[in-house]
Amino acid sequence: MNTITSAAYEEFKNRFKLFIGRNPNLIVNTLSNIFSMRIIGNKTHGDLAEIGISEFINQFMYDFKSSHVGKDLFRSKTHEEDILVESLVGTQKGVKIPISLKAYGDGPLQLSTDKEQVFFKYLQQQGKYIEQQELIKNILTSKEFSTLYSINVMPLIYDEADKRCNIMVFDFQKAYQNTARILFIDKNEYFDGVTGNIITSKGRKHPIYLFVDSNGQYICEVRYGGASANALQRGFWTHTKNALSYFDSLTNGWVDYSLNETLVKLFSIALNASKEGHEKANEILLKDIERLKEGNGI
Repeated sequence: MNTITSAAYEEFKNRFKLFIGRNPNLIVNTLSNIFSMRIIGNKTHGDLAEIGISEFINQFMYDFKSSHVGKDLFRSKTHEEDILVESLVGTQKGVKIPISLKAYGDGPLQLSTDKEQVFFKYLQQQGKYIEQQELIKNILTSKEFSTLYSINVMPLIYDEADKRCNIMVFDFQKAYQNTARILFIDKNEYFDGVTGNIITSKGRKHPIYLFVDSNGQYICEVRYGGASANALQRGFWTHTKNALSYFDSLTNGWVDYSLNETLVKLFSIALNASKEGHEKANEILLKDIERLKEGNGI
């Protein structure tokens, strides 16, 4: 684990959470604008969340600065970051924190794509029912799993039906400490958390390795990593509803958002306007952000 980056990310998360707690209207405004992009397309909001949250940090959080990692650069990198956040003050001054932003619906959440397809194969070598605590710790500290701890994932979880969002961060350290069993669940099987047994049932198309705590509570899973698996059928996953106690909410719980159709109209007009028009519009928008800062005492 990169302990320097980890400490810097922990400090950033704490500062982000504290800032939002003091200025909830600012994050509600930004999230409303981000998720309004779903009017344009189902995936548009995810890309715009990267530049929206990055600019949120630059505009409102004086002790950090952020830059968006372009898609071409992103694809050429071995890490899964979308933005780079640099600490400007304190013990972590100058440390750059790579952060992966993910916009997912409330439910299954992919924490790592496992591009090298090592997680599942490695677990296969350890057996099907792993319960020895020393072996579990060895697995979680192995070089095969080390990449998990270098990924700083900051998911924007949304519930479109109720128009609400929650920035929920998975607690890898708590998962590491509490994993009591790692179980192979084959296709057409599922784990019964009440009885602690594996039950035969139709539905699952690919096997997984399931991580549970001493109470049989779901923590996370490693999905099938073979060559035939697509992006949704491999990698390291968790579930925002089933593993709720293993998340920390940076927004201090769910926040309601509203759709901003005026912003969607602005985008459509901007795409047909000139660069000169964009420059004038930027001046107006920056003045509006200054107004928001003054209203929040920033």
